[in-house]
Amino acid sequence: MAVPAGQLSSEHLSLPIEGMTCASCVARVERVLNGLPSVHATVNLATERADVHFDAARVSAAELAAAVRAAGYEVPERTQELAIGGMTCATCVLRVEKALRSVPGVLEATVNLATERAVVRAMGVTAPAALIGAVQRAGYEGELTGGAAREAHLEAQQAARLRRETLRLATAAALSTPLLLPMLGVALEPWVQLLLATPVQFLIGARFYRGAWKALRSGVGNMDVLVALGTSAAYFYSLWLLLTQVHPPLYFDSAAVVIALVSVGKWLETRAKRATTLAIRQLMSLRPERARVLREGAEIEIPIEAVAVGDVLVVRPGERVPVDGVVRSGTSELDESLLTGESLPVSRSLGEPVTGGAINGSGLLHVETRATAEHSVLARIIALVEGAQAGKPPVQRLVDRVAAVFVPAVLAVALLAWLGWWLFAGQSGAGIIAAVSVLVIACPCALGLATPTAIMVGTGAAARAGILIRDAEALELAHRLDTVVMDKTGTLTEGRPAVIAMVAQGLSERELLRLTAAAQSGSEHPLARAVLARASAEDIALPELGAFQARPGLGLTAQLDERRLAVGNRALMRELGVPIGPGEAAAARLEGEGRTLMWVAELTGAPRWLGLLACADPLKPSAAPAVRRLRSMGIETVLLTGDHAGAARPVAAALGIERVLSEVRPAEKADQVRALQAAGRCVAMVGDGINDAPALAVADVGMAMSTGADAALESAPITLMRGDPRLVADAISISRATYRKIRQGLFWAFFYNAVGLPAAALGLLNPMIAGAAMALSSVSVVSNALLLRRWRALAGRDQANRSAG
Repeated sequence: MAVPAGQLSSEHLSLPIEGMTCASCVARVERVLNGLPSVHATVNLATERADVHFDAARVSAAELAAAVRAAGYEVPERTQELAIGGMTCATCVLRVEKALRSVPGVLEATVNLATERAVVRAMGVTAPAALIGAVQRAGYEGELTGGAAREAHLEAQQAARLRRETLRLATAAALSTPLLLPMLGVALEPWVQLLLATPVQFLIGARFYRGAWKALRSGVGNMDVLVALGTSAAYFYSLWLLLTQVHPPLYFDSAAVVIALVSVGKWLETRAKRATTLAIRQLMSLRPERARVLREGAEIEIPIEAVAVGDVLVVRPGERVPVDGVVRSGTSELDESLLTGESLPVSRSLGEPVTGGAINGSGLLHVETRATAEHSVLARIIALVEGAQAGKPPVQRLVDRVAAVFVPAVLAVALLAWLGWWLFAGQSGAGIIAAVSVLVIACPCALGLATPTAIMVGTGAAARAGILIRDAEALELAHRLDTVVMDKTGTLTEGRPAVIAMVAQGLSERELLRLTAAAQSGSEHPLARAVLARASAEDIALPELGAFQARPGLGLTAQLDERRLAVGNRALMRELGVPIGPGEAAAARLEGEGRTLMWVAELTGAPRWLGLLACADPLKPSAAPAVRRLRSMGIETVLLTGDHAGAARPVAAALGIERVLSEVRPAEKADQVRALQAAGRCVAMVGDGINDAPALAVADVGMAMSTGADAALESAPITLMRGDPRLVADAISISRATYRKIRQGLFWAFFYNAVGLPAAALGLLNPMIAGAAMALSSVSVVSNALLLRRWRALAGRDQANRSAG
């Protein structure tokens, strides 16, 4: 009995499945898997995978595979060999075997102590890193022999499938093309037609018979049933006529050409499906197979799977960073464009984080590993994209219900067509041809492919732009958004205060900044860091700090050479008797703009006011363009902040935001989102993914801002991989584009069937045209979805334009 994925305690597996041809196959596999105890599964035709959550204590991966095979489909397997180090006895062998068998997807593991090798038979989805990690956790060393990488396996698998389809197509075309010669007035002996059509029917068409048999044995119908029935009817009716009549009309050409045309469709579909996985293959290609590690003062090369946390890696100019880590020495620029969509290189130096997969620039870096390849940001990104591509949006569930009755309905229409021609027109032969046309024009494939192919291409395009979509439902829902609620701090602003104005009395602004920065050089307060950052940016040398005293809630006093200074708020100035009247007018103006003020006074001799510094959390340069673009898309932006109204209003005015929700505590943010939803709005919440977690969860679509290396990856349905608010509009844009492709694909799928089935039943289409139409339907739906690859994020283009200028 299936249970919701969230209630399972346990394992998650992306199970590859071969042999599915249409939405009916998807429904059958889902029914079989969900019939197992503790299993919750969704199946995707385009990716040919089942996303399975299950309790490993109640059902094993082998049982999942067996259930799929019992339904008439295949779960591809591959055998991998690992070199195992550290084993000393038979107990070690048992321990390593147990560790390997515990990895999800492993069917069998055999370890040989003499050769120190492990042979693992696993489902095609099982990553080498997972096997090596299991061996290492058991206390041994593991290394994948042969250097096979997951991306190489995926590429080889898809290339082999394309080669098979090409061979089938070439053979079918070579044998069926001569059967068209009678249409050009060239006579072809009936027995020659039989000899040409037979291998096409039973060799090239064998897969349709196999698929039909498996489907019927399971009590359901699919595209294979339709093609096998239709072509068999034309073939055997022609054979009967050939054996019983002299110079009869024959339809061998119809049977053979239909199979050839379906083979054309399968070949094009295979090529198109390969293109839909481009984003995943690009992400996989970012990870190098080997890493250079410092061990006992020497550089050695090891497989990336063998890199452990704490290892110091050597990354030379032009190389990819193998795994996530922190710079221990060196300075360089890193290209993270394929990870974050950031078109400009980012500088990295001592103590700063680097992400596996980024390309090193001109400097030599020593990087301390913080995460293994299996748990790196890149691995998580790949898992998130694959998870989104395997998911089902609400519209697909409706399609699945239609697909469940589609094949029986087509069989009924074919039967009625034959009976109608036979009983009312007295033309049994014409009835058979009409029934064949009905069977071969039906397009369950197009119905099954319309949604998942659009989702695959859409999530891939979004990932390239730095937008990670964790589930397909969010991608579909985002197209309906009419309100975007943005948290102010860190989303629209830089998230850290900066000195933006100074007012000096009796000295220059530069001297005021020099004295204030020196006085605060002993403080860790965020405002002190802002002053020190401004002084550093202006290259100001600071005098040595002498005595320093913090005054909690007020500010500080400090001794600089012969001068004693005070830096703080009005209350501190009053307490110290500093006359601040000359600065009140400027202070009122700046406070009215929402600025935080630091008053500066000299206490040497009579207290004397020197000036004030105004700090604020500056707006991101991209914030205003982001709001303007959302407005142009018909979406209202709401500013949500815990700041008082005086600080929030100037920010909203600068951005052109009309609705401001100020003085909202974190626990109340979710209530504000609910209030907007209660008013009939479809709401997205954009925040940092940590403080805004409740609101992100309540919103129709949650979007978490992320640096690409933090927990925000897991906190919302959509993660923006860099802190650029323009990505919000891009996320909605790709959602709208994807949903358009889904609707277009479903329209054409239903249109083909709604027009083609009646036309075939009425005898207006011969089987060859019907077969061509059926092949065209699937190809056109997939090709239309592939047009999404042309989508580009405006945020990236704006950035590129600025850098080019």
